[in-house]
Amino acid sequence: MTYKAEYIWIDGTEPTAKLRSKTKVLADGAEPPLWGFDGSSTNQATGHSSDLVLKPVFTCPDPIRGGDDVLVMCEVLHTDMTPHATNTRSLLAGVAERFADQESWFGIEQEYTFFKDSRPLGFPLGGFPAPQGGYYCGVGADEVFGRDIVELHLDRCLAAGLKISGINAEVMPGQWEFQVGPAGPLEVSDHMWVARWLLYRTAEEFDVAATLDPKPVKGDWNGAGAHTNFSTKAMREGYDPIITACEALAGNAMEHVKNYGHGIEDRLTGHHETARWDKFSYGVSDRGASVRIPWQVEVDKKGYIEDRRPNANVDPYVVTRLIVDTCCAALAKAGQV
Repeated sequence: MTYKAEYIWIDGTEPTAKLRSKTKVLADGAEPPLWGFDGSSTNQATGHSSDLVLKPVFTCPDPIRGGDDVLVMCEVLHTDMTPHATNTRSLLAGVAERFADQESWFGIEQEYTFFKDSRPLGFPLGGFPAPQGGYYCGVGADEVFGRDIVELHLDRCLAAGLKISGINAEVMPGQWEFQVGPAGPLEVSDHMWVARWLLYRTAEEFDVAATLDPKPVKGDWNGAGAHTNFSTKAMREGYDPIITACEALAGNAMEHVKNYGHGIEDRLTGHHETARWDKFSYGVSDRGASVRIPWQVEVDKKGYIEDRRPNANVDPYVVTRLIVDTCCAALAKAGQV
């Protein structure tokens, strides 16, 4: 007896990396082993030294093939078993371990846009739909486009055991969101990358493309983000650590923004529920701030914060690493752990 393992990894495409995958047939009961690939075909190596290694780090049921088949998220290594430059997960692992005692939780809101025939799904040929307003969480064939894909994607994420926690239609036709979390930094990132792979693979069956472009349509349309919700044990128990985390993010604002996804200046304009990319702010219930403190958090004097700056195309391993490193270091320094 055999089963199929779909090995998934992040390539070296710039400025925004892509997902790649290929299938290995394994004997029943065998664990997915190290495998290899041609890095010269994925922008990760040159032709004269192209062998790279796939190291399985997260495995879940394959909801598309079913049965005993699995999806295998992998890190990319050199043949000497050191992390490749594109291996952002290995950097996160070290930071997550260093601050593990603070028990960081994340919830990431992944926005994305369906495209068909070079235009957003639901956009008429040669024109534009009605202005945004009725599409957000909308109902009806005149306002919602691609729900069959979205529902199938949700079912597949659940069948895979991913920590997906919700979906909703967004403010532009063909634009949607799913949320992953709460979970620790490594878990939420692994699950997000596999959920993205399942999104692309599911949309493929409908001859539709899903894009994480942060500004898929120019003009008076919202962009696409990956709002990142964050808390530590201390933040979930008190309000002072929440302010400490916000102030820490303010002090390291530009380091975060430059790593929050390509094209961030196009999306963070100060309009369409964003703060300008070069001006940091935080506030209660303020969706025009860089970081929002939910109103209930202020009432309860404990909870979490929402970093609204990350683009839809952000690398989850990068955004979680930066937030943990910045906030947890500040909380430790303040003795708020």
